[in-house]
This record gives sequence, C-alpha cells and structure tokens, in this order.
Amino acid sequence: MFAPEVLGPTVERLAGLAGDGRALEFAVGTGRVAVPLAERGVPVAGIELSPPMVERLRTKVDEAAIPVVVGDMASARVPGEFTLVYLVFNTISNLLEQAEQVACFRNAARHLVPGGRFLVELWVPELRALPPGRQATVWHCEPGSIGLDTYDVLRQRVVSHHVRFGEGRQAELFRSPHRYVWPAELDLMAQLAGFELESRCADFSGAEFTAESRSHVSVYRLPPPRV
Repeated sequence: MFAPEVLGPTVERLAGLAGDGRALEFAVGTGRVAVPLAERGVPVAGIELSPPMVERLRTKVDEAAIPVVVGDMASARVPGEFTLVYLVFNTISNLLEQAEQVACFRNAARHLVPGGRFLVELWVPELRALPPGRQATVWHCEPGSIGLDTYDVLRQRVVSHHVRFGEGRQAELFRSPHRYVWPAELDLMAQLAGFELESRCADFSGAEFTAESRSHVSVYRLPPPRV
C-alpha cells in the first residue's frame, strides 16, 4: 500500500479529480495518501476517528498543512467546501451497519460543492470462492504469514484474520471486522445521497472493471442544481 507503483497512480487520479479545489479524505489515518497528495499541490483536509493515528500524521506534517477533525466519517464536519471527498483502501467497510454506510455518503455530499465528486475504493466480496457449507476463504498464503476471511452471510459481515508466524509454535494474530458491500448496493447508497455514478475502474490506473475484478475504484458525482 506504500509502494510507489500503488501511491503514484492513486495520487495522480485524486489530484485530477480535485482540480483547482480542495480535497477531503475520510479516515485519513497516518497520511499515507493525504501527505503525497498535499505535496502534489492539492489542499487536503481529513477526518479520522483514531487520535493515535492523527499523532503519527503530525510527525509528518502539521495542522496547517493537513487540518484534521477527530471524529466519525459518517457524521463529523470539516469547515469549508471541497471539490473531492475520497475514501480509499476499503475503509467504508469499517462501518459495520448499512445505515452508517449510507450516512457516510450523505456526509460526503454535505462537504461537496455542486458538481463535486466522491471517490470510493473497495474490494469485491469473494463469495464465489466460498465452498458450500464453508465459512472461510484464504486470500493470502506465503511462508511466515497467512490471511483468511470468515463470512457471516446473514449479516453481510466478514472478519479478516492476519496471521504471522516464525519457525516456532507461536503466532501473532490481528483481526479486523468489516461489512462487505456489493457495487450495486454502493450505487444505491450513492443515489440516496443524491449522487450519480460517473465511472468505475478496477484500480487507480484505470483498468477495466470486469466480473473477475477483485476491487473497484468508483467515482460518484453530485449533480449541479438544475436552472
């Protein structure tokens, strides 16, 4: 996620969408994307729920460079208006209820100027890889680490398990819960907030989104008011 071949196309795409305006990152974290985007010349602000994450961001840039509001991206407000709001690296799935995800779209709309855009990067649920009667899929496996997802299809929830281990019998486990969202459901959330789908690609480089794509970058536009 920090590799130049990942960050480069991400920053270029976001800068193009922001144009001459300001950009707002929901769940700005430690500034993985916000810092290089600001260095690219785009004024960037952020919303972040975790104060420790903001503290790490402050070791890179100060409040004047990237102002941050500590709060929930589904409800927190940042002063001013923006031409772009963006949410990368599957973070909308950290909101575990559908109503919270809809509120996130509406909060994005509240921050945007007419004609502004909301970009969402999200993975596609891999339910086709889930054998009948099984609850888990392995998404990563290499010496020293394994990753698997356990699904609760009734509640549309998934828990990602990240396991690291050495040659001994001990292992380190990190787990993160998510609510998975299909692209069509995401589009409906956008409509409820007044957005229109403008484009959908498989990645930030603009690869075509197909039935085999494992993720997507979707751009929603807030239409200007009708005269």
